[in-house]
Amino acid sequence: MRKEKIQFGSKTIEFSLVFQGRKTLGIVVKPDKSVLVKAPKNASKERIYEKVRKRAPWILKQQSFFLSFEPLTPPKRYVNGETHLYLGKRYRLKIIKNEKQKVQLKGKYLYAFTAGNGDASKIVEQWYDEHAQHKIREYAEPIIERFSKYGIQPKLIEIRKMPKRWGSCSPRGRILLNSELIKAPKGCIEYVIIHELCHLKYPNHSKAFLDLQTREMPDWEKWKDRLERFLS
Repeated sequence: MRKEKIQFGSKTIEFSLVFQGRKTLGIVVKPDKSVLVKAPKNASKERIYEKVRKRAPWILKQQSFFLSFEPLTPPKRYVNGETHLYLGKRYRLKIIKNEKQKVQLKGKYLYAFTAGNGDASKIVEQWYDEHAQHKIREYAEPIIERFSKYGIQPKLIEIRKMPKRWGSCSPRGRILLNSELIKAPKGCIEYVIIHELCHLKYPNHSKAFLDLQTREMPDWEKWKDRLERFLS
């Protein structure tokens, strides 16, 4: 396997090239946006480059499609006045010394009550995780019920932090959702849930997959775009 690249307009498309005992040239865009080109053993470099250039619009579209599943949230410092997100709204962090540790939303503020030399980051992150476990499942339940008419039923919904994806699913029916979604608007969360449920029936991004996703969420592109912008 070797690394190659082509120029398509202002975009540079890098790809891994592997030669195999096959008759046709295949191109795969992976969830991490990397591109793999599988070529016949006797294929010339010119033919490979020509094929990749021809498919460049599709490659860029697929990379953009996967972008919404790549968290880009910057690291927080957990200091007074810092902006934090919850369900699409912005709150200012206020750290207050208190005998009992807790986190509370009130007005435009996210209050972190810390005892002694307590670490605000730990109690805020715990608060986020608890709310993610509750809220994301709450949003998922009616959607899962809706998808039952297609014979789609996840065996397990797991919510936890994931460094690379907003969501993923396995052929065995296990869906993983990133707990960081709790910071995004409800529509963005529903979009990721619907996207992963559609993958339980169609493991690729075929026309059938997109048709099902559009049927269940006609404005999914709006929420996909908002997720890309909102948490970047």
